[in-house]
Amino acid sequence: MHKLSRGHRDKIQQFVAITGASEKAALQALKASDWHLEGAFDVFYSQPQIRSLTDSRHLEELYNRYKDPYVDMIMADGISLLCNDLQVDPQDIVMLVVSWHMKAATMCEFSKQEFIGGLQALGVDSLEKFRERIPFMRSELKDEHKFREIYNFAFGWAKEKGQKSLALDTAIGMWQLLFAEKQWPLVDHWCQFLQAHHNKAISRDTWSQLLEFARTVDPDLSNYDAEGAWPYLIDEFVEYLNENGIIQRGQLNEWNQKR
Repeated sequence: MHKLSRGHRDKIQQFVAITGASEKAALQALKASDWHLEGAFDVFYSQPQIRSLTDSRHLEELYNRYKDPYVDMIMADGISLLCNDLQVDPQDIVMLVVSWHMKAATMCEFSKQEFIGGLQALGVDSLEKFRERIPFMRSELKDEHKFREIYNFAFGWAKEKGQKSLALDTAIGMWQLLFAEKQWPLVDHWCQFLQAHHNKAISRDTWSQLLEFARTVDPDLSNYDAEGAWPYLIDEFVEYLNENGIIQRGQLNEWNQKR
């Protein structure tokens, strides 16, 4: 350890604090990822021995603690209890990341296979280990590739069963949650625009393209290409921003930005 730079030692301490791994395991994972902390988490949690360390009996006990008394699934009440045990607010975005890890098909539901399979992949077989993984799952939102995966997962997860589109109110709630993390300055204007001018369900194409728009187009629209292949709804949003003086001469109106 004495040969490592201070920056490397700090990363080892962060890794140990988040994963509960030994310093030796932290050093191996960080070296394998060229000292990128996010990559080191991936290396650590993708190791086959992590999955094999989980105790199937303990996983069954955890599942049974939260399982609905009438159906063989974890439903809203069970998830509420789980959040209480994890000391996490049910509205916390980290619960979306949990659902992504479990490959959950529907919001507020976990099948037995989803719940146990997700915990195995995370190397979790106790509430204590589950709590220890929460900071790691929060950190995944900072990874651009994983954020995109979680964002795209959220569409199918949040929509009603059997529906192709996402109800507008649900979509707005999800956008406010996700873009609070991503810090897109136009999210409130987008939601206000939809409520005033669209008032219909959101298609998967609009959902996925909005992230691309937020990621690539500057908030002042200075690099917006009117000839680009954006969905019509995004083009109409740009017109709305210009017509309402929210964007003025290539600048995001400061007063509007602070609202």
